[in-house]
Amino acid sequence: MTISTVNSYTASTSATSTTSTDDARTSIDSDEFLLLMVQQLQNQDPTDPADTSEYISQMIDYASYETQAEMSDQLTTLTDTLSNYMSSQGLGYLGQTVEAVGNTTSLQDGEAQWSYTLESEAENVTISILDEDGNTVYSETGETSEGAHSFAWDGSTSDGTQLEDGGQYTIEVAAADADGNEVSGYTTVVAEVTAVDTTSDEAVLGIGDASVLLDNVLAVLATQ
Repeated sequence: MTISTVNSYTASTSATSTTSTDDARTSIDSDEFLLLMVQQLQNQDPTDPADTSEYISQMIDYASYETQAEMSDQLTTLTDTLSNYMSSQGLGYLGQTVEAVGNTTSLQDGEAQWSYTLESEAENVTISILDEDGNTVYSETGETSEGAHSFAWDGSTSDGTQLEDGGQYTIEVAAADADGNEVSGYTTVVAEVTAVDTTSDEAVLGIGDASVLLDNVLAVLATQ
């Protein structure tokens, strides 16, 4: 079978808990703080009144702490929002090497990388690389065991011509078992994300001159 994958590609229950108003509280808000201070002033010993400057200092310190706490919460929320937005729009993938379902990629730094997976063992496997016009520019035999196999191409054609970076190249994998029956499977591309297009309903990651849908990304790979 010829493996050719195009680059386009429960109800849950939640538990809720309620907290009784009788539960102990470990913090108070600014209104409660001011009320406590007023109550303390009203009930202080008139023969030994509290130091007014000390109270003012406490109020300033509390106001400063509350403001910082609110700003910290707001910054955390903003950071989480930006992180979620970047992830959903694919912006966080820029410069990252990803593996995505597909069969078309570009030569980047003199190399194009794919992976193909065989769902059962094959007797023979032929790997072909096609250019944008559908012409076979390179071919060789591939690994035949069941499972995933990496394949890297250095951009050299079968006659020894070195192709330049860029352009779109497609891998085709033809696999057959000992009885001549086609072996099924799928391919993935491995490349660095160089652009992100969010103008359509689905985010598209640019990998050189080729592209893959964000939803087709299977993994982000560590930089070698």
